[in-house]
Amino acid sequence: MLVKVYGSAVFGVEAITITVEVNIDKGIGYHLVGLPDNAVRESSYRISAALANNGFKLPGKKIIINMAPADIRKEGAAYDLTIAMGILGASNQIRPEKLNKYVIMGELSLDGSLQPIKGALPIAIKAKEEGFKYLIVPKENAKEAAIVHGLHVYGVDNITEVIEHFNGKEKLKPTKIDIKDAFYEKCGCPEFDFSDVKGQESIKRCMEIAAAGGHNIILIGPPGAGKTMLAKRLPSILPPMTLQEALETTKIHSVIGKVKDSGILYQRPFRSPHHTTSDVALVGGGQYPQPGEISLAHNGVLFLDELPEFKRSVLEVMRQPLEDREVTISRAKFTITYPSSFMLVASMNPSPSGYFNNDTNSPVNSTPVEMQRYLSKISGPLLDRIDIHIEVTPVPFEKLSEERKGESSVEIRKRVIKARTLQSERYKDNETVHYNAQMTVKQIRKYCILTEESKNLLKNAMEKFNLSARAYDRILKVSRTIADLDTSLEVKPHHIAEAIQYRSLDREGWLG
Repeated sequence: MLVKVYGSAVFGVEAITITVEVNIDKGIGYHLVGLPDNAVRESSYRISAALANNGFKLPGKKIIINMAPADIRKEGAAYDLTIAMGILGASNQIRPEKLNKYVIMGELSLDGSLQPIKGALPIAIKAKEEGFKYLIVPKENAKEAAIVHGLHVYGVDNITEVIEHFNGKEKLKPTKIDIKDAFYEKCGCPEFDFSDVKGQESIKRCMEIAAAGGHNIILIGPPGAGKTMLAKRLPSILPPMTLQEALETTKIHSVIGKVKDSGILYQRPFRSPHHTTSDVALVGGGQYPQPGEISLAHNGVLFLDELPEFKRSVLEVMRQPLEDREVTISRAKFTITYPSSFMLVASMNPSPSGYFNNDTNSPVNSTPVEMQRYLSKISGPLLDRIDIHIEVTPVPFEKLSEERKGESSVEIRKRVIKARTLQSERYKDNETVHYNAQMTVKQIRKYCILTEESKNLLKNAMEKFNLSARAYDRILKVSRTIADLDTSLEVKPHHIAEAIQYRSLDREGWLG
């Protein structure tokens, strides 16, 4: 008897429906075809033990299982439940007539219990698109998959529950989640707050500008100046994620099995990889490509602490994703594109000694050769892609000992949201641009119209600091954001002047 059951393969951040055809005939043998990997081939042992331990059996006949389409590699143990239900249907141990309405996925333990799988959200989205009415997944993945409306998602703990469901003995109950209520209730609770930061008012202003326009920022200062503390609080002043952004981000985290019990990510991601990370871990890839840190930071913040300590090759692979806001990984047989629209926040010491060379209180200074070797790890093209460079000086004792708290993240976020609202209205007719940092050259020319005074100011700065054309565009983008925070339609000279101040590495000639 031939039975068809449906599963799903995750490819990048999308899913592809897999048809598992199970044919049971006279003879003896177990044959699994359709380009399965070792984990899928080993499924027969898990399925046999799981069925035996729950009062069922693997038929002692010739079993042929085909996983179509055969040109797509099937990976992992998530097809255990799919294949098991196909075998039970083909051997008449369950009623097979309703199987074609279900997508079934789950990894079996030897006692029949189910282990969580990766990519439940993309699988649910694809099942809905292809007209399936029901999805069966392990209970740990049910909330994640239930985000998709119009699909009945059943979370199960044991294979027995699925068997009884198809035999009509005990119906499964669908998992229901009111995603909008749960999302808007939890999306505004930041873990860290800017009120904890003493002093550093000018740096807070920079962080506010960066958040308002989605700009990349680098903090330069000695140890203990508060660089990491400030960076960790940046997500608290970013606008709350929209539901669409939350779904996009959850989809990426679902692919690597990082979604928690909540089902959807409520807060913007904050990723902080160690400086020993590899280029594949940062941008994604591998033999069977997985998203990297820059994709896991999509719609959030990527924090690179001690930037010069990262290998130069690792930093250079970020240049294209920073510009295009997506990363494309190509292999001989396929190409995968992962979204990577993130805010880059980097920090570094001003010299190998850790201190500013012109600081008279510095315990040690670095030689020009040491400085050049240290700073040459960061290329000029990468720095060009960072809109704001700002020096972070140590906080004096008087500020540290103040009892008065600083301005809270809630207050700063209100101004950021107000500026972002202006930008959303400005770019409402463009699907790819939502805030100032995403502006193309054409849009910069359209929305950053300068007065004669502003032009002269910018011209002098370009000539004096020998700025590149990309740095010119970055200054215009930042000045547009400063104008938005002032609710000004025009980019005025003082907006340009403030934006020029935030190019410290160009101004001071850090790279020699």
